[in-house]
Amino acid sequence: MAVSGVDQQRKQYAIADTISGQEIKCLRKSLELTQAEFAHFVNVSVKTVERWEIQKTPIKGEIVTLCRLIREDPGCVARFRVPKCYAPLRLWYGRAEDVCTMIDVSPSQRQVRIYNYTKDPMSRAFGKIEEPTYEQYEAFLKSRCFPESRDKMKLILEELDLPFYDPLMIIEKTEGRMADDDFWLRVERN
Repeated sequence: MAVSGVDQQRKQYAIADTISGQEIKCLRKSLELTQAEFAHFVNVSVKTVERWEIQKTPIKGEIVTLCRLIREDPGCVARFRVPKCYAPLRLWYGRAEDVCTMIDVSPSQRQVRIYNYTKDPMSRAFGKIEEPTYEQYEAFLKSRCFPESRDKMKLILEELDLPFYDPLMIIEKTEGRMADDDFWLRVERN
């Protein structure tokens, strides 16, 4: 892409302004993704991907930058893929709109497996710990709900319609939300 002197002064990033439908199709195929899988990854409809791939005019918008980033780091697609869950529990831990850590738990076997989706240890469920113990998982759950020693705990439990103090049950009702942060925790039972 030739850039004129005037355009060079305005250009702030070394990323093209457009991409062709053929380039999108080649990138998708190089990633071994179906149109539906690619649509899901880039957060658009399948119809949009179909239209892009046959479009003869240059395509503009966020997809241009996203395709450039994917071409530079094709492994990012696999890093953000959600693995199949074989455990009875899967917890999704996130901040604002982002999933930061996925936690698969087998309580009967006292096993925990995590998948981190951010490089920021401050946003991960277990910080720098890559293989947490079951005890660390239990401590994490307690850290995402009110303490067992809280004043008027019975009233809070009644309000949540819970018969007794159980961190997992509390998190299922409150999503592990705390007043002083924007983290959340969602429980999925398999």
